[in-house]
Amino acid sequence: MKKTLLLVETLFVLGAVGCGAPDGSLPVEDRQPTLETSAEDLTTTGCTQLTPASVKASGDDGAGSVAANAMDDQLTTRWSSLGKGQWLDFDLGATKAVSAVSVAWHEGNKRANTFTVSVSPDGYTYTQVYSGKSLGTTTAAETYAFTSVSARRVRVTVQGNSLNDWASIAEARPCSGTVTTPPPATPGGIVWRGDFESGSRSQWDGTQMMSADRLQVVSSPVREGGYALKATVKQGDDPINSSGNRNEIFKQTKEAVGSEYWYRWSTRFAADFPSVNTWQLFTQWHHDGCCGSPPVEFYVYGEEMRLNIGGSPGTIVWRTPLVRNAWHDFVFHVKWSPNASVGFVELYYDGQLVLPKRNIATQYSGQLNYLKIGLYRNDTIAPVGVVYHDGWVMGRTQADVLDANYKLK
Repeated sequence: MKKTLLLVETLFVLGAVGCGAPDGSLPVEDRQPTLETSAEDLTTTGCTQLTPASVKASGDDGAGSVAANAMDDQLTTRWSSLGKGQWLDFDLGATKAVSAVSVAWHEGNKRANTFTVSVSPDGYTYTQVYSGKSLGTTTAAETYAFTSVSARRVRVTVQGNSLNDWASIAEARPCSGTVTTPPPATPGGIVWRGDFESGSRSQWDGTQMMSADRLQVVSSPVREGGYALKATVKQGDDPINSSGNRNEIFKQTKEAVGSEYWYRWSTRFAADFPSVNTWQLFTQWHHDGCCGSPPVEFYVYGEEMRLNIGGSPGTIVWRTPLVRNAWHDFVFHVKWSPNASVGFVELYYDGQLVLPKRNIATQYSGQLNYLKIGLYRNDTIAPVGVVYHDGWVMGRTQADVLDANYKLK
């Protein structure tokens, strides 16, 4: 999709917030081109295009409408695949800042496409950063913007259009962005609040969820203020086509190497939270590079809560019996570094120091982390799981994250 082959009419801005070939018997979409490429210099709006190293798709129509057509700089060719949930996935060749996707839809002047945009550091774990519809009034490219993130892969997933269930894209390109690291501090040393007191998920950057009922902002139970987050996971919940089942919300904290922060939050497990001898993550700092378990993860295993550092197998640095139907209060102090002699963790649980400062690597080399909460678990677990989160705050000092109702001992 060269600049000479793109015309963008509208910039859609998202508020800050995250196979194989089909059966040959399936119908093939009408192959007649609907647009002749203009010779005049057509340019994109709101998009500095990135050049992907490659592109792949969930499938195609079996008649030549393959993924590569979405990168051939020809609006007269296309990628097409039948069925809701079909996707195009662009590999940028390296981790880059991405802030938008520009798409020229096949027959985009006749039908509005429903779609999402997700990003991934490794091609395994994807984070949704945009959800919306195309205009349905133009065959020219439209640019869909979102909060800038670091990613290696960018995926456009189509959930049908206003006429049928075909996914058809003439041309598409990810657009570059700028990621600010670390997050700017607010007065008093508070870096960020994610306590849901907005009454919504707006304090966070995005979600990975099956539907809105899986990540609800509720007024009861709450640990403080008027609202908390209720995360529900049912077997089969896999919104990003990855391992395990999940419904999570994320914040692109992107703590810089050598930075030091304090975090406070509260978590509550429903009375019927499953007891299984496998992993159920409720808080994690995930890396933005390729592959493997997150470097910092709080999870439930059987009847224990655990803190694991260093991925899999990593090191379990703290554990305690799981108590259901009660709030658990965490104050977590971290120095972020891939150097085990520099990085450290320190944990207060229910007001008590339970993990004195321990030097350990808290990042993977060359990679930054971002925060995810909710519930992410082994996909063999059948019972419904419900977890509540409240009171998230990130600060530069201990005093920043404490208040009159919370004392450390």
